[in-house]
Amino acid sequence: MELSIKERLILIHVLPKEGNVLTLKIVRKLREDLSFSEAEHKEFKITQTPDGVVSWDDTNTTKKNVEIGEKATDIIIDGLKDLDKRKKLTEDHLPIWEMFINESS
Repeated sequence: MELSIKERLILIHVLPKEGNVLTLKIVRKLREDLSFSEAEHKEFKITQTPDGVVSWDDTNTTKKNVEIGEKATDIIIDGLKDLDKRKKLTEDHLPIWEMFINESS
């Protein structure tokens, strides 16, 4: 799946921090795949403020192909539905919602 910097960052935050052993192994691998290499940090000029705000050169529209399997997709969908249930979705989540929830419907 081709993902932008923003989409990758949002997905990283949708993934659960807790779960069972099998789920956490999938989440760990997916976090690694969504994360940014040193070369990407340099190319995209990615920075993070002390309070956690991430910024980058948004003129660079390069996307990364990230392999997201069936179980990983289920984990992402569960994370999005949990945010929705708790009324914690933001406008930034909508493209990700449409990418995963509308595809699976």
